[in-house]
Amino acid sequence: MYSIINTMDQLSPTQWVTQCAERLHEHWQTVESAQLEEVAMELWRDSHLRALPPAEAATLWLIPVACQKE
Repeated sequence: MYSIINTMDQLSPTQWVTQCAERLHEHWQTVESAQLEEVAMELWRDSHLRALPPAEAATLWLIPVACQKE
């Protein structure tokens, strides 16, 4: 289960986006960093995802993509 914590108290928006983009890069290694940062910024704009740690937010967002591979 995902724990909801207020990561905004701990990370700046830039740090959150960077960490989220790094997690997305683990899934999409061939996508350029700038594009992954754009996706991470979109995730940050979602208040539900922004409340999660960045790696968890990316993982949650990737669930539908991961399910399509199976």
